[in-house]
Amino acid sequence: MELIHKEECYRIIGACFEVYKDKGSGFLEPVYDECLTLELGLQSIPHVPKPRRQLSDKGQILRHHYEPDFVCFDKIILEIKAVTNLSDEHRAQILNYLAASGFPLGLLVNFGHHPKLEWERVANSKTNSASNQPPPSLS
Repeated sequence: MELIHKEECYRIIGACFEVYKDKGSGFLEPVYDECLTLELGLQSIPHVPKPRRQLSDKGQILRHHYEPDFVCFDKIILEIKAVTNLSDEHRAQILNYLAASGFPLGLLVNFGHHPKLEWERVANSKTNSASNQPPPSLS
């Protein structure tokens, strides 16, 4: 079975490894967020940090919104953490972001894990990967 967005993920995770190689574990999430913003730019990886996304329920736009840490290549959600270990709460967060956005794939990356970077690919089971429908635009 072919991995979805394999090359894009490889590049994103490579940027995360670069940040981890330089900073290690132990900083708070905003430090990794800022470093990753710089690294994604240096590696010419298309990304939007903290895009404000609308939520709806039963066809009605909600006042509340969500902000994934990054959307890369206009189709992959990148959610970062700086915790000892990833938990089911973190996985639920990215699954909800994927369901709300319609994007097919998310990356959950933990910079707080020692002695190495912890990361997971999370697929959106509610999208049809065989579909040629593009994900919704960030605009």
